[in-house]
Amino acid sequence: MLLLLTANHRNASFDLLEKLSFGAPDAAATLVDVNPAVRGAVVLATCNRFEAYLDIEGESAEAATNITVDVMSQASGVVSADLRDAVTVLTSDEVVTHLFAVSSGLESIVVGEEQISGQVQRALQRAQNNGTTSSGLEQLFQRATHTSRGVKTKTAIGGAGRSLVRLSLELASSRIPDWNLARVLIVGTGQYAATTVTALRDHGATMLSVFSPSGRADAFGAKYGVAVQRDLAGAMLDADVIITCTSSTVIGTSAVIGKERRLIIDLGMPRNVDPAVAALEGIELLDLETISLHAPLEELTAAEDARELVGNAAALFSAEHSIEPAIVALRTHIFELLDREIERARHRGDHSTETEAALRHLTGVLLHTPSVRGKELALDGRAQEFIDGLSALFGVSAEVADVAPKEGKASA
Repeated sequence: MLLLLTANHRNASFDLLEKLSFGAPDAAATLVDVNPAVRGAVVLATCNRFEAYLDIEGESAEAATNITVDVMSQASGVVSADLRDAVTVLTSDEVVTHLFAVSSGLESIVVGEEQISGQVQRALQRAQNNGTTSSGLEQLFQRATHTSRGVKTKTAIGGAGRSLVRLSLELASSRIPDWNLARVLIVGTGQYAATTVTALRDHGATMLSVFSPSGRADAFGAKYGVAVQRDLAGAMLDADVIITCTSSTVIGTSAVIGKERRLIIDLGMPRNVDPAVAALEGIELLDLETISLHAPLEELTAAEDARELVGNAAALFSAEHSIEPAIVALRTHIFELLDREIERARHRGDHSTETEAALRHLTGVLLHTPSVRGKELALDGRAQEFIDGLSALFGVSAEVADVAPKEGKASA
């Protein structure tokens, strides 16, 4: 069974999400180790959401939820009760629809934002590297990525430039009379930093420099054509705009004193800038919490189109997943018959590798149509008809999960 614990910017504080983003991803291995019922776990923790996707077996959703909350809260320094109050628990088909929507940017602060699909892919990659995923979760996340690409290409919600980075710069533009004259310091060299460079140049900024707490500024500067700073304190004193996007806190109140006016944009999670900096004279701080308050309303038509695509893709995935045991049973039955006939031919001396290859290819071709039809019936809520047909024609028995019919379709 698929199980999801999710908390986001709509129902959880940024402080809670910040702590989870730091400690929760690496706790997936602990979760799999301490609970044999958890076959796989993928944790997605970003600047505005926490999601723990679980593939569980032989355990109630409530029991798995409680263990997950305990493990994640301990790893992140969060009070268990606070995390339990913040998360929403989803199961089975709800998980599929939710992940497809998240990966497509429909649940983000900026609807249709560009970064989330990459974050979803990296969450799966981390789980693969740590050995915490399962075949079911891999199929789910891979289909989510495929769906997000479809949403991006087929609807207006996938238009270029929708991101927190660009939203922050739009908000900052009211404070910056001429980006061409602004000295901008970027602190960080990750994907957000690269996106920031592109967005700044689109706004007309030319005086860009970068500082890297991890020492990767030279490579970043050479790749993106920006100046490299070695001394963070000195670079901040000289900058008109400071944009931070690293994985650690790097700026405190003492570091930004000494200039009449300075704009700081904190895109980091956890925070890169002490919130107390906002109280300093001449300093204006835009952090993720502030930026989220100015997120634009959804473009209703584009969002509706995107949600329809997501709903259809999720229904198809669930149908395919539900009917798979029956299709596997059919294929196993037919190929076992084929193997027996091939073995008899061998004993008769009437056999060749070419003939065997041709028979196996023909069998695969013949099975294609019933396999596709089974998925179509499951999508219409008629999976039992397929099961009954297998039993009547081939004596094959299989069980499938109940799947709600696709919207607009009547169940049998």
